[in-house]
Parts: sequence; C-alpha cells; structure tokens
Amino acid sequence: MRVFIAGIMQAERLDNQIESQDYRQRITAALQTAVPDVKIIDPFALNPDSVNYNEEQARHTFLTMTKKASEVDLLIAYLPKVSMGTAMEMWEAYQAGAYIVAVTPHIHHWAIRFTTNEILPDLDSLIEEIGNGRFAHMAQKARNA
Repeated sequence: MRVFIAGIMQAERLDNQIESQDYRQRITAALQTAVPDVKIIDPFALNPDSVNYNEEQARHTFLTMTKKASEVDLLIAYLPKVSMGTAMEMWEAYQAGAYIVAVTPHIHHWAIRFTTNEILPDLDSLIEEIGNGRFAHMAQKARNA
C-alpha cells in the first residue's frame, strides 16, 4: 500500500518557517506497525530543509510532491489549520481515485468535505483507525473501484 502524508507545513504563517511536523512521525510509526510493507511518501521527510531552498528548488519540490499525491492508495491529510498545499495534494489524490482521510476540525470547508472519504476529529482517532486495519482495506477497495 502506498500512503501520502499530507498536512500543514506553512499553514497560515507569514514568515518562511513551518509548523511542528511531529504528527508525521506518529502517523509513520502507526502505518509501519499496521501495514509492514507500506510505502510512505512524506514530503517533509524527503525535503526537511525545504524552507531554505532557492526559488527553483522550491518550485520543483512543490510541484513534484503535489503530483506524487496522485500516485497513492491512501492520502492522510492532517489539517488542524487550513493549508493551501494540502488542499492541492488532496485534489490530486481525489482525481486519481485514492482513499482520502482528513484529520481536522474544519468539517465545513468544501475543499475538505468534497474531496475526502472520511473526516476524523483528531490525531488519536487517526492512529486508532490505522491500527485496526480498516484504512488499508478501504484504500484497496477505492483503487479497485
């Protein structure tokens, strides 16, 4: 199973720094425990120094990572705040038929409501659902539809 971990990086920041990325380690650990052969695409893990990229590197990384969201079975979007980049990744995954799970309080945002298969309230709920194996099953079902 191929999983894309999407989520806030810059979110609503006005500087060139990023929000905490600790959620990515929790999601990765849960996935690796529940799905031993999982292939994870994590834009932050692949580009940990991206805030220091020059314009050309940043553009290439943004466009490449956004496109990679269309190559997965499951996209997990962690959105405690809204994120334009994550919305674009969700759109790519949606267009490709991936199963999409959002973790967010923003249940009324159309970009979230109409591209996701499920919305969960918090990270603990997500970790529990990953652990019970249901997402792996739903991702396969979505790809075979």
